[in-house]
Formats: sequence, C-alpha cells, structure tokens
Amino acid sequence: MATTVYLTNPTINITQGATTTDFTDNTSSITATLGYTSLETTAFGSTGLSYAPGLATSEISMTVFMAYGAAEIEAALATYVGTGTTVLVFSPAGTVESASNPEFTVTGAMLAAYDVVVGTVNELSVVELSWTGGTWVRDVT
Repeated sequence: MATTVYLTNPTINITQGATTTDFTDNTSSITATLGYTSLETTAFGSTGLSYAPGLATSEISMTVFMAYGAAEIEAALATYVGTGTTVLVFSPAGTVESASNPEFTVTGAMLAAYDVVVGTVNELSVVELSWTGGTWVRDVT
C-alpha cells in the first residue's frame, strides 16, 4: 500500500566540460537504474550462493523534445555523443535535496548515439536517449 502520494517533476542538468545544459523543460520522461555488478564470493562449504558488490552500473533513459539551434538540445547532444565523460545530475521533484527528494549524480556517463533527425507529420520531434556507465552518488543534503 502506498504511503505517500507522489507527483513527479524531475530536474535534469547535463554537463560536458564547463558547459551545463538544463534539460528539465525539454524532457518528458526519465528512467534511471543505478546499482553494482554482482561478484560471486561463494566458497567451499557454503550452503548457498553469496555475492559482493563490484563496479558501479548506471543506465539512464530519457525522452527529450528535439530542438535545433546554437544553444538548443541538438547542439548539446552533439558535444556529448561518444565522449564517456558526461555528468548527469537529476532529482525526482525539484532542486532542493532532502530525504524525500534525493539528488543523483552520474559521472562519466556515455551517450553512444542519438537520432539526429526524427520527424513525423503533425507530431513533435522527440528522441530517446540512453546513457550507460559511470559512477554514481546519492545526496540528500
């Protein structure tokens, strides 16, 4: 049973080098899966499998409204693709971190590719972005 009614309104900022771009008003969805690889530590005499955390893992998927221009979404994406050094900072509901609104930072994320043109008659142009890799931290202060 749910204990809290939660309306999401994430904030999303992406940094490459010294340039940060706020994607909040151009993004309609974000899904972030953060964790660690599992390393088996089962030894002789064990009665079940046991594991320890390995390297950090991250997968961030975003649906973004495409916009073209010098200071627009496509120009920013062009600087991110293939670098593996991008920093994503996001939180579920606004910019003030707290126990009920943690901020997540993924450092060293990789955007391997993106659709540079997506167009259909009478529809907004949206692109699906998929970031992988990097290390992550959770902050509530």
